[in-house]
Amino acid sequence: MALVELAMFQNPIAAEVARGRLASEGIETILFGGGVASLGLGSMTPARLMVDESDFQAAAAILAEDQR
Repeated sequence: MALVELAMFQNPIAAEVARGRLASEGIETILFGGGVASLGLGSMTPARLMVDESDFQAAAAILAEDQR
């Protein structure tokens, strides 16, 4: 399994929404980063949504369709 970055999010909630959408289509993902500061300042690091390289095209198409 070789992971590739599908998308980067400044908002960790948006990253979780995208992750859930892909999971509903049977695509496994991993999120890196996107930690929330304890002072309520929002995300300190971007959340990187990763997928297996074999799922990249399908996952990108799903997220692009959702943006329309």
